[in-house]
Amino acid sequence: MEATAVIVQEPERLTLGRLPLAPMDDGDVVVDIEHSGISTGTERLLCSGRMPHFPGMGYPLVPGYESVGRVVETVTDRFSVGDRVFVPGANCFGEVRGLFGGAASKLVVPATRIAKVDSELGAEAVLLALAATARHAIASVNAAAPELIVGHGVLGRLLARLAREMHGPAPVVWETDSARTDGAIGYEVIRPSDDDRHDYQTIVDVSGDPTILDRLIQRLAPGGEIVLAGFYSQSLSFAFPPAFMREARIRVAAEWKPDDLTAVMALINQGALTLDGLLTHEYPAGRAVDAYSLAFNDPSCLKMTLDWRAA
Repeated sequence: MEATAVIVQEPERLTLGRLPLAPMDDGDVVVDIEHSGISTGTERLLCSGRMPHFPGMGYPLVPGYESVGRVVETVTDRFSVGDRVFVPGANCFGEVRGLFGGAASKLVVPATRIAKVDSELGAEAVLLALAATARHAIASVNAAAPELIVGHGVLGRLLARLAREMHGPAPVVWETDSARTDGAIGYEVIRPSDDDRHDYQTIVDVSGDPTILDRLIQRLAPGGEIVLAGFYSQSLSFAFPPAFMREARIRVAAEWKPDDLTAVMALINQGALTLDGLLTHEYPAGRAVDAYSLAFNDPSCLKMTLDWRAA
């Protein structure tokens, strides 16, 4: 089998090409991909060469961890041909690394890695990874309701929507880019300079800004917590005295787990979590190079999807 795939040949050189796929193993399924999303966080770091050392890192690689498609072959009874599934990446390209390996027309993937989704969800199913990431950041044991969210991209919006559903009170969201201040559903989006609060108990940062800790610590209440839910390309540091005076806590939110995905899918099916307004651009997969460039450089592009159905 072969697939058309997005290939990061080396930093700053992205192409579209054909790759051989690994043969199926016991427990594998073959999925024809319909849509995949482009991450402006981790994939931007991969494409620019700024991604910190990470297991499986190296070039050339196939990016992508937000894919949805149809099962076309299976050797397991967990899925049937025709099932629509969410695929958080694959590693089926031989010598070309799969990090995260979801941006391709066809994937061979273990059945244990994928999840069946409602056919009516459409291309919005690519957002399940980010929704699960948001849920993981605020649903851990002893996690408090986020009072401030920093960043109003897709992840920030999902965090705000989930915070209202899971915890009740609406958080405040900071955003400095005027192209991203609209689209709030039941919460307020303001510039940091317009916020005079210095008593936030819980701040969730999804900005990816490695210099932001000092500014956030000064906004904490005594004993408050900062949750780092973005991805940071550089080492983070902070001045000790302000953190000492506030007895600040800093927590890193790791990768989502299967129960996070199950929980957000249930919320979506119940109508408690909406994905409306988050997919803003779509290109055919044949224009993948243009799509990645626009996604990385146009702040009005919240989430770009590639349509693989003609590939």
